Amino acid sequence: MKITVQLVMESDGAEPVVIEDLMRVTRAQLSPETLGLHLAEAKELLRRVQETMVTEQIAEYLTQQSGCRDCGGRRPRKGQHSLVYRTLFGKLTLPSPRLYVCSCHQDRTRHSESPLANLLPERIAPELQYLEAKWASLMSYGLTANMLTEILPLNSQLDSTSVRRQLQRVAERAERELGDEQHSFLDENPVEWVELPRPDPSLAVGLDGGYARGRDGQSRGEGHFEVIVGKSLAETGSKCLAFVNRYDTKRKRRLFTMLKSQGMQMNQQVTFFSDGGETVRELQGYLNPQAEYILDWFHVTMRITVMRNMAKSLDSKEMSDIAQQVDTQLERIKWFLWNGNVLRALQTMEELDVDVDLIEEDQSSRKFLKALGEFDHYILANAQFIPNYGDRYRHGEKIATGFVESTVNQVISKRLVKKQSMRWTDRGAHLLLQVRTKTLNDELRSTFERWYPGMKVAA
Repeated sequence: MKITVQLVMESDGAEPVVIEDLMRVTRAQLSPETLGLHLAEAKELLRRVQETMVTEQIAEYLTQQSGCRDCGGRRPRKGQHSLVYRTLFGKLTLPSPRLYVCSCHQDRTRHSESPLANLLPERIAPELQYLEAKWASLMSYGLTANMLTEILPLNSQLDSTSVRRQLQRVAERAERELGDEQHSFLDENPVEWVELPRPDPSLAVGLDGGYARGRDGQSRGEGHFEVIVGKSLAETGSKCLAFVNRYDTKRKRRLFTMLKSQGMQMNQQVTFFSDGGETVRELQGYLNPQAEYILDWFHVTMRITVMRNMAKSLDSKEMSDIAQQVDTQLERIKWFLWNGNVLRALQTMEELDVDVDLIEEDQSSRKFLKALGEFDHYILANAQFIPNYGDRYRHGEKIATGFVESTVNQVISKRLVKKQSMRWTDRGAHLLLQVRTKTLNDELRSTFERWYPGMKVAA
């Protein structure tokens, strides 16, 4: 069996014209491995279709540009050079003539321009740009390069450095579209808030932090830097955001933009859950007049559990009575906090601090006292964000940010930490996170369609 694939051009009112015989496929006896096209044949076919189609499109465009739009005269040619353009189906070398501007223009200075270079300033097709950015946000740069080369007729091995730079260019373009940072976003007239339509049910917003490995002397402490992750839950679905805290200069604007994309109104109830860190406390304020701020119960009980485990080490020092008393006091602190009684919890911590001082000073007691002091400062700093957790729990309301913990794993850990041995710069990690969150929010394609409206037709 022999099959010939032809490329045919059709014009309005004219007969179709065969431009080129693209490929002839020969098959012997039918078997599973000879059924249909092979991957290599499909890649070669796509490459030839792309080359022929682009050649015709460029020839038609240059013919249109060769004449003056005002007087119709032919524009003189200064010279010609080649332009390399990367597409989904191969790298193309295109003829790019340089033409003089027609003398009929008011500006009599004689200068030239390259119409094709002006038309294709980025030298890469938007579809390829989109795929490189999307895949690189989900897997390593090297694996992205290998996968694209495996399934697309790209002519040559795609370089991981090229993929990384392409993703960063996409992220930087999206960053430039983000509005300016503001301390408060409550600038509208409060009288107008009442006139807004009835809002959807309340938004739940969780904020938490994770860590990525730093490099080039940029990291402090143990070689890691903090990444803030947020997730909003609404009736229409969920969205997430992430940024490198010490690098980003538009943190509050980023969170506000995400909430507005979820349909947030100024007369809508918004509940913020956070781990109580200093960076998060400043981030969540002045975004909505109906906002409620709650300290995540998971982080509170986690700290108490750690201190109770420390108390067990005191028991091994033949001080079982005091160790048992410490454990009982910690249980009381937890109970007071569960019921929103911050004052009694702080008083109990002061009593507990005196009891531990009676223990013979050793490493275990010093570690416990340090943890207790940090917890005391933690509760004091977040006292205004501690509600009656028990009452909220009995009424079926959220008290913890479990939905954000999974988002931290999805956004940060799976791409930047787990099984990823590379170290990150602040800029590199931040830009990657911007494209990754757009991909996870199903916003990357719509962003490209807004930048390149012709992609909507292709879709």
